[in-house]
Amino acid sequence: MDCLFCKIRDGQIPAKVVYRDEVCLGFQDINPQAPTHVLFIPLQHIATVNDLTANDRQTVGHLYTAAAQVARERGHAERGYRLVMNCNGDAGQTVFHIHLHLVAGRPMTWPPG
Repeated sequence: MDCLFCKIRDGQIPAKVVYRDEVCLGFQDINPQAPTHVLFIPLQHIATVNDLTANDRQTVGHLYTAAAQVARERGHAERGYRLVMNCNGDAGQTVFHIHLHLVAGRPMTWPPG
């Protein structure tokens, strides 16, 4: 498999890791859209949200709790932060390994993009 995020997970490509546990990995986005922009990926390769099954509920929920923990640790919980998961090309997914964006440290606008 030629997945960029699997290579980061496996240490083949360096990344600024900010979180890791038995389920997921969090690392800084190389093209940050805010002062805090961290990507959370499951250690298990899942290409898109369309590929999720009922068995993946805990994994996806875990991504959110890990992101919330990092947001709290960085002081963003009170002011707010955005969590985004894109699915396929029209939504902006460019790496086909699901990932949750934690974006914080500046005011967000709506609607996005």
